[in-house]
Amino acid sequence: MSLMFSIFTFGGNGKMAKISNPELPRNQSIDFFNPHMKSFVCNKEVDHLPPVDAQADRWLAEAISLEDPEIYFDDRDYKRIVELTKRAADRKYWKAMLNLASFYIEGYDPPHGAEDAVKIVEAAMLSGIPAAFERMGTYYMNGTGVRADATKAYAFLQKAALMGDPSAQAYLGDRLGAVSDDNLPGYWANIPVAVKMLECSVSQGYGPAAHALHYMYLEPPLPDGKTFGPVTPETRKKALHILHEGVKYGCSTCAGKLFIEFDHPRNLSEMVVPFADKARGERYRMLADALEFNPRFRFPNLDKILPLPPAIIPTWNGDRDTLLEAAMGAKLKPRPVRPEAVPEKTGRQALDSAYRLRGSGEQTAAKRAPFAGYWQPTTTVDSEQLQRKVAAIAPGLYEKGEPFQIIYSDEGVRPLPLESLVWKHWLTIDHDYPAVRIHAADGLTRMVPHAEPLMQCAAETKCPATGIWQPWIDPEHPLHAIINQHWRQSWITEGQRFPDPKQAWLLDLPANLVTWHLMDADGVDINRDIDAQSAGGAG
Repeated sequence: MSLMFSIFTFGGNGKMAKISNPELPRNQSIDFFNPHMKSFVCNKEVDHLPPVDAQADRWLAEAISLEDPEIYFDDRDYKRIVELTKRAADRKYWKAMLNLASFYIEGYDPPHGAEDAVKIVEAAMLSGIPAAFERMGTYYMNGTGVRADATKAYAFLQKAALMGDPSAQAYLGDRLGAVSDDNLPGYWANIPVAVKMLECSVSQGYGPAAHALHYMYLEPPLPDGKTFGPVTPETRKKALHILHEGVKYGCSTCAGKLFIEFDHPRNLSEMVVPFADKARGERYRMLADALEFNPRFRFPNLDKILPLPPAIIPTWNGDRDTLLEAAMGAKLKPRPVRPEAVPEKTGRQALDSAYRLRGSGEQTAAKRAPFAGYWQPTTTVDSEQLQRKVAAIAPGLYEKGEPFQIIYSDEGVRPLPLESLVWKHWLTIDHDYPAVRIHAADGLTRMVPHAEPLMQCAAETKCPATGIWQPWIDPEHPLHAIINQHWRQSWITEGQRFPDPKQAWLLDLPANLVTWHLMDADGVDINRDIDAQSAGGAG
């Protein structure tokens, strides 16, 4: 029988004190952390995430762009950043909700503070968002808005990891990778589960997990699960590969490790890399510095400027920006929408021409909008005429908590009973959905011109042209949110096989479900002319 948290806790006198409000998500009953769990199933975060409102996604991307570390702190417009984030959060966009909670904690939106942040996280928990459980675990670990409690912290982190949160998986995976429970405080010996957790985290594009995982690839655990095997050329190669993939996914520690390994290895007999190479090391150093400066960077096309040995690295002019731009993801310049493609509407039914509407499947019988967005009424009144009248009302935009409009009967005098109305929610989606379109905050990708139609190839074929290729699966597929992303791109050379999801991404996804689209055949010229002053560096 699993252990559960009670709704009671010990007071300072050792007696049982009843929790003031056990119904709050922060106080929910939850399984105790079990560091010696026998198995671990790699659930994915995306299995629990609701569909994202496209307009909310754009607002959040704009907010992230305004918080670019390149902008001097005092010059950042945090009033606008918080406003955009709040607008996205009001549409129930979970990433925006958690970002807004962070702004409240950091004091960027007085008088909101820690308690308001905890309430936002609780709302995300009630929606089943794995990252919200991870955040609550972090709050308990640090005593943020709640009383510090390591036992509860680990319990929430475990729940988040089991639900699929990659950050919690990486944290616990690292903590379970010790050779014995008493080796270091806070670390346990459960290597088989540790490997599975870390691999699950990396498969979802969480770079920091790759650093802990490379140790377990370098010295793989033996069948007993308690000791590590010998280091071999094969294990070194596997460890090097996962570190390199970690850099693509934004792991600054991975990039720093490879900088040291290639530039100034401390022990030649324990090197992960096959040989010292200061030119390679210098590039990893620049990538490590960039990721330390801006952890949101991703370098999916790293192989363009820094392929793994035995491939020869291309020459480079030494300029930092050209190096980073070459490794970044690419997105197409927005395609203008024809005015005639979107009927003009005004008032509550107004909709930006970049979007159209699609039913989310959510509905409510409440009198007010439970969250911001487009809502359309239906009625249960047994009158075909009234049902047609109500159905003819187009979806309208409501703010969170705003009363739904009163709808009158066909005589236009008597309002329909509120209990006879059910309101259906509609999401905004891109007007050209489901076309291949990548969305990312400015500064995190390169903008490339249209080359419509995009060259398209099946996954099982050989690459017909060298360039940046975007994998894509049906947007209705559960894994689309971790495939149809700029950080999943690859720089692939002509004649090369496209990456296999199982081998390259650690994902149990049939390759025939993936199509590859050529985003940019030329990429960034990393030898473009620059001032002589900035031309120094490794080449």
